[in-house]
Amino acid sequence: MLITDRFGKIGSQPKLEPGNPYEQVEQMIAYMKKRSGAQVQFEFHPAVLSVTPLLSAPLFDWVIENLIKNALDAMEGKGVIRIESHITTEGLVIDVTDTGKGIQPSHLNKVFKPGFTTKKRGWGLGLPLSKRIMEEYHNGKLFVKWSEAGKGTCFRLILPLPAKA
Repeated sequence: MLITDRFGKIGSQPKLEPGNPYEQVEQMIAYMKKRSGAQVQFEFHPAVLSVTPLLSAPLFDWVIENLIKNALDAMEGKGVIRIESHITTEGLVIDVTDTGKGIQPSHLNKVFKPGFTTKKRGWGLGLPLSKRIMEEYHNGKLFVKWSEAGKGTCFRLILPLPAKA
């Protein structure tokens, strides 16, 4: 049902509503904690929000879940996933950082291309769909902030914030 709801929203213009992205992040962390081992630590450091961004909760959930799943895969069962946020002139910035194996420099420009994957299983659609959800539906951004072999990767999401009334 959840997957059907999410995929039903991709390709059609979703309704964006004021929402608390931190609640979505916390729900996804709780959900993914149950699916990860005891050797994985989650840290969440939210910034104070003075205005509420507009978002499609099911699609935003999908982006966060996909980034966490990729982080878990990269860490191979042990490490830290740190989610931090701060406010900039661009909007709400959310960094999802893992202590995994990192992305090879030759792959950095391919990770958002449909069909690209380094996994034995998967279709290579998670990051391209996540990027589309952020850019086309939320008018935001998703990109690799940094990645280093053996140290990890940081994906950055930017959600625009409405002007204060």
